[in-house]
Amino acid sequence: MDDLLKRLKQLEDEAGADLRKISGKDQLEEFRIKYLGRRGAILGILDQLRRLTPDQKREVGQRANLLKTKLEEAFGELLQKLSVSTAAGQKPGDSFDYTLPGRQYPQAKIHPLTSVTNQILEIFYRLGFELATGPEIETDYYNFEALNIPAWHPARDMQDTFYLENDYLLRTHTSPVQIRSFESKKPPLKILAPGRVYRHEAINVRSYSTFYQVEGFYVDENVTLADLKGTLFAFVKAFYGEQTKARFRPSYFPFTEPSAEVDISCILCQGKGCSLCKQTGWLEILGCGMIHPNVFKNVGYDPEKYTGYAFGLGVDRIALQKLQIPDIRLLYENDIKFLGQF
Repeated sequence: MDDLLKRLKQLEDEAGADLRKISGKDQLEEFRIKYLGRRGAILGILDQLRRLTPDQKREVGQRANLLKTKLEEAFGELLQKLSVSTAAGQKPGDSFDYTLPGRQYPQAKIHPLTSVTNQILEIFYRLGFELATGPEIETDYYNFEALNIPAWHPARDMQDTFYLENDYLLRTHTSPVQIRSFESKKPPLKILAPGRVYRHEAINVRSYSTFYQVEGFYVDENVTLADLKGTLFAFVKAFYGEQTKARFRPSYFPFTEPSAEVDISCILCQGKGCSLCKQTGWLEILGCGMIHPNVFKNVGYDPEKYTGYAFGLGVDRIALQKLQIPDIRLLYENDIKFLGQF
């Protein structure tokens, strides 16, 4: 036993001397192999414990493990020091210069959905709209009933809803902000309502369970369909460029009458037909219409005195089209390499 204890003391002195001589990672690796490796000096002593008595094993084993831990800590500290020095452009073994500038990290960039939303909002701000927001957890009344979609209405089948407890749900569109604004304000009002919405849909390249919308509405006396068309055509020209054409197609929404969808000439082929527009030359960008009189009645507006229009844009769809992104799931996977392209 005495021979082993004496050998441990010698190893401690030798290891300390070797550590002071190390100036590079190659020398440090040689140190690890010599003292801490599978055939290293420490394990060589531990292998000899089998010839000792239990009390002797305990004493020598404790001494050996303490030395092993000490050398492992010294190895780790020196490895970190050499790694930092090398990363900072120093030669191995040089002392670290704390006056050096910090490492350069890539700057964060605005997410494509945020960027597209900001562009949309900026255009409508210039057209006189103001911002309003609302809760993402809504009641059935604000999400459906007040918008002329009673419980029996077939239009509810158009929106697969995430229902919660006590008559609450995750809003399926930003239109509840319209009702809340009507309840708190009197005409005239001209409002934008951006936000996240939820629908229980199968996730694929064009569909996701959560997405973003920007809704706009304008209520006053003598608001007409011509006002709606003028506003949306101005938006198309400002957002897509003066060369872009737009058209209205008749459609149906329970909270507007008449209702329409707006298409633009394909931004990729300029109306000639391609894979993006499915050879039609047109891309759908939004739905719109004149606010239904029943909606005005539900909020206490006089439909004989006031008229108004509403429109809703799907930010995700517009981002996919404008940025030519092939899969909506890419917008939600937080892949830094993908997002860095924008």
